[in-house]
Amino acid sequence: MELKLNKPICFFDLETTGIDIGKDRIVEISIFKVFPNGNKESKTWLVNPTIPIPPQTTAVHGITDEKVANEPTFAELAPHIHNMIKDSDLGGFNSDRFDIPLLAEELLRAGVDFDMKNKVSVDVQTIFHKMEERTLSAAFKFYCGKSLDNAHSAEADTMATYEILKAQLDRYPELENDIKSLSEFTTRKKIADFAGMIAFDKDDEEIFTFGKHKGAKVEKVLEAEPGYFSWIQNADFPLYTKKVLTAIKLRKLNTK
Repeated sequence: MELKLNKPICFFDLETTGIDIGKDRIVEISIFKVFPNGNKESKTWLVNPTIPIPPQTTAVHGITDEKVANEPTFAELAPHIHNMIKDSDLGGFNSDRFDIPLLAEELLRAGVDFDMKNKVSVDVQTIFHKMEERTLSAAFKFYCGKSLDNAHSAEADTMATYEILKAQLDRYPELENDIKSLSEFTTRKKIADFAGMIAFDKDDEEIFTFGKHKGAKVEKVLEAEPGYFSWIQNADFPLYTKKVLTAIKLRKLNTK
């Protein structure tokens, strides 16, 4: 089954220096763009992360410091990457919790004002876990009847993710072949930032999900304790979380 698209969707996968969204860096990115007319475009880049790649991480994806020493940095690639995804929805495997948040950090760090306001995301892993509870290699075997060669290669993982989603649509008639519906199905909880530090409550108002103000409405905290905003802005929080918090603060100021 082919995807029914109203706009392009970019499936992508990252290989990184680690799993800390705020601190780790991309060492490889692969993007597979599918257009509504059926055309497809694929790009894969190795990236110099400008920080050492830990040996235990190299053991997973096989990318060494030496392999990326002469590759472009993410800051150099950011305009090309953003140009490829800016008109598209996004798809990936565990992308809502890892790939999209880390990509957003890298783009913001490079001066690209990235957000998801005009995009939706489809996390193929969430469909898989809701339906079957397995891993990417097992998903590829289960849905596509194939072995995933070169697992933890960004390109192989990206192509497998695209094939799995099409096979999931064939297998589950209750899944609607519509990117917005798939995005809603794969959303675990409604959050305002990628890191999940600011979420929405039952009244659709932003609340903190961490620290001493966990569960409290963001607007009320910022009004009662202005220093909390400054503390977050100067502390080691994800850039996108800071961006969302700033937008909430400005929104409140503009309504006074």
